[in-house]
Order: sequence, then structure tokens, then C-alpha cells
Amino acid sequence: MARSDRHPRTRLDPDARRASLLEAAAVEFAALPYAEVTIAAIARRADASDALLYRYFAGKEDLYTALVQLSVERLLARQSAALAALPAGVPVRDLLHCTTSAYLDHIATHPNGWATPLRSPGSEPAAAAGLRLQARHDYVQRLRALLSPSTQERHEYALWGYFGFLDAACLHWVERGCPDDDRHSLIDAALGALEGALGDWAA
Repeated sequence: MARSDRHPRTRLDPDARRASLLEAAAVEFAALPYAEVTIAAIARRADASDALLYRYFAGKEDLYTALVQLSVERLLARQSAALAALPAGVPVRDLLHCTTSAYLDHIATHPNGWATPLRSPGSEPAAAAGLRLQARHDYVQRLRALLSPSTQERHEYALWGYFGFLDAACLHWVERGCPDDDRHSLIDAALGALEGALGDWAA
């Protein structure tokens, strides 16, 4: 006899189903530390079965790493679009103001998920941590390109240190509830720190 107690699941095409699983995972990982999130909870939130989730991801680590990769891609897309909207020849400080503002927009869309790795360092799986490290290396390279040609090897610590300062400031902003009124002060402080470390902006 067929069971009648099963909740009928919505049929989705593969891309939509994968996106649904990632969205559900984002909510779960933002609410709880990595170790406390379960595949069952993610599948339940996505209105899917555990078996269906495993058709798209090898396990929790694979799913979490895919979520980190998606976040990196979304940030880069947001920053690239913001830069493309600027007129040619704008000063370097304005370029960095633009990318930093886009970073705040990115953070504000998922503040708890963004802040979790900073609140609990070392809690992520190795694959995700490695991905973040590579992304940070890429961010430094892009920052160097924006500041070229005046940026030299002696400024390496300034470039890496800028992102450390920025993330610490952004974490404080998140803890305060991401208030819009604080955005200008945060961006101004971050760019001021970089300018001080460099000694001057690129021409």
C-alpha cells in the first residue's frame, strides 16, 4: 500500500535544485557553527531528501566549500559591476572607495554567514580555508593592479594589512547591525589606513 504521509517535494531542474540547496546551506551555516550543521537539516530546509542532496554534493565539506566559492564569485561580480559603472580616469581613492562600498553591500546581504569564520577561526574545513586563502591572495593582486605603477614590493605588507584592517572593521560593523550611518566612517578609516601604510596613493 502506498504511503500517504510523505510531503510531496517540488520538482526543480538541476540548476535550480543546486541553488536551492546552497541557499538552504547558507541559512544553516549562518545560524550555527560548521560542526553543528547537519546534512539532514540542510536537506529539510531545501525541501529535499538527504539522498537527493548527495546527488549534488559529496558531503557537508563539499557543500560548504561550494558555498564559499559562490560567495567569492558574487563579491567579485558585484565589485566588477561597480567599477565598470565609474567614468574613466577617476582617482585611485575613488576606485577603492567603490570596491569597499561594494564589499559592504556584499556583507550586508548575509552578515552572520560572512562573520562566522572571523568569529570562530579554524572552524572551517581545510578545503574552504584554502579557498579563502587563495581568494585573499587574488584580492591583494587586484589591489596592487589598481594602485600600479607606484606600488612596489616594499608595500606588500601594506596591501595584505589593508584587508586585515578592513575585515576587523567590517566585523565590528556587523556586530553593530550593519548601520548605514556608519558606512562612510568605516570606508574612510579603511582607506586612511591603507594610505598611511603606503605613504601616498598611486598616480
